Amino acid sequence: MEQMRLYPTSVQTFSKMIRDGYVYVDKTDLMWRMVKLSNYVFLSRPRRFGKSLLSSTLHSYFDGDRELFEGLKIMELEKEWKRYPVIHLDLSEAKGQKTVEGLRDKLFSILRPYWLEYGRDDKTEHQPGDLLKGLIRRAYERTGSLVAVIVDEYDAPLLDALHCPELLDDLRNVMQEFYVPLKAADPMLKYCFITGITKFSQLSIFSTINNLKIISMLPQFSTLCGITDEEIDTVLTEDVAAMAEHKKMSKAQMREKLRVMYDGYHFSPNSKAVYNPYSLFNALQDRDLQNYWFSTGTPSFLFRQMELFRTDITAMDDIEASSTDFDLPTEAMTSALPLLYQSGYLTIKDYDEEIDAYTLCIPNNEVRVGFTRGLLPVYAGIESGRVQLGFAAKFWKALRKDDIQLAMEEMRSYLASLPYVEGFKKKLEEVSNAEGFYEWTLYLIFSMLNLYVVTQQKCAGGRVDMVVHMPDTVYVFELKINGSAQEALQQINSRHYAVPYATSGKRVVKVGVSFSTKTKSVEEWIVE
Repeated sequence: MEQMRLYPTSVQTFSKMIRDGYVYVDKTDLMWRMVKLSNYVFLSRPRRFGKSLLSSTLHSYFDGDRELFEGLKIMELEKEWKRYPVIHLDLSEAKGQKTVEGLRDKLFSILRPYWLEYGRDDKTEHQPGDLLKGLIRRAYERTGSLVAVIVDEYDAPLLDALHCPELLDDLRNVMQEFYVPLKAADPMLKYCFITGITKFSQLSIFSTINNLKIISMLPQFSTLCGITDEEIDTVLTEDVAAMAEHKKMSKAQMREKLRVMYDGYHFSPNSKAVYNPYSLFNALQDRDLQNYWFSTGTPSFLFRQMELFRTDITAMDDIEASSTDFDLPTEAMTSALPLLYQSGYLTIKDYDEEIDAYTLCIPNNEVRVGFTRGLLPVYAGIESGRVQLGFAAKFWKALRKDDIQLAMEEMRSYLASLPYVEGFKKKLEEVSNAEGFYEWTLYLIFSMLNLYVVTQQKCAGGRVDMVVHMPDTVYVFELKINGSAQEALQQINSRHYAVPYATSGKRVVKVGVSFSTKTKSVEEWIVE
């Protein structure tokens, strides 16, 4: 009987992983170098990328649990293994608080295990920050050792309030008071590690902590969270082989499918790509390729910000930006770009050092499919639950057979049958033109089917509305609203939109499409 491997799909505690024999990808050498870099460190990474496991590993390290690290890379680096008192706070427990009082009560609850251990002064410690300061002081005095403070998911209490400035300000004031002691207690601290998703500025959240070292984009720590190709080919090579056998394909084919689905994250310029560890381990455990990361939680705060800033979703595969554009503090945002990057829906695709310019893109197919499904009700007014497998399968099969006529019949029938969410008419009016609205809708549906779509593609004759790339065919679309499909096709030909793809080695198909704002569907099309 095949021996089952234990994958850490629901375990984030380092000691449990090691003692119970879970698969562990060794990052302890990078962790050790991070500890030696600075006494105050901040790291942002998307959710489900191993931040909590890293925090737990740091906890065991400062707790002096040497036996847990036997055989790991850190054993060649660390010689002292001294034990320090650790205050380890998981602020994900404070997520979703709607009032100042509720947040304060939750912070007191999170601190409770430590006040039971080190005591509390009820007369003076009326605020969570006062209590944290007292706990650090008492831990230092009673043990005679410097204290390690670890704050995991520091921004969790604030994310759901991003769309509500007044509530955000109130909650942020509570968190600012909470973090003040981390600077004041510096003489008593051995190490302070803070992690989360977003980047709130030091002045508004961490108050006087002006010595906080932000390592989120430092190249030497770009693979600290996430799995590299080298780690897959060593630690996980047998797992990939077993999955390939189960799927009845070669190991090389399986590696490529995993790469396309879960790889592609770059957290610094010219760094190695990393896989989403949560999705990768779930795929190896289930021996299936599913959208694990996206299904663990709908990023409603992100969708609200994208709608607020009127984000152009069709440009997300090729966004040019400087680091100050996408790595801004959260409260200084003038677009959704920083949140899209920090939350993991965009990543670094390329970097031009001469002009200090980045190109951002969607990292992989898992994000593309899950993200576009979530955006359908926001941008197109379509009930996301109605993007059914039946339509997707029929449309995909028609394109695979190069039968664009049948594919467009399926599209027309599908769009005409859809119930639109409340506010559909308003969403259509909010778009600068109806053509843009239907361009968004088609883009989302094509992307949801895992097709590579480019909109407003520049060429010598102007801009092509939409280009869809298939393995053997390139489809060049031009859209007309309440016009004729013949006009659309004539524009493709007169402006030579298809010429750039003539040397691609693929069949090039031109498609003129007419949409009706009355029927909210495809009116007619011509294929050439």
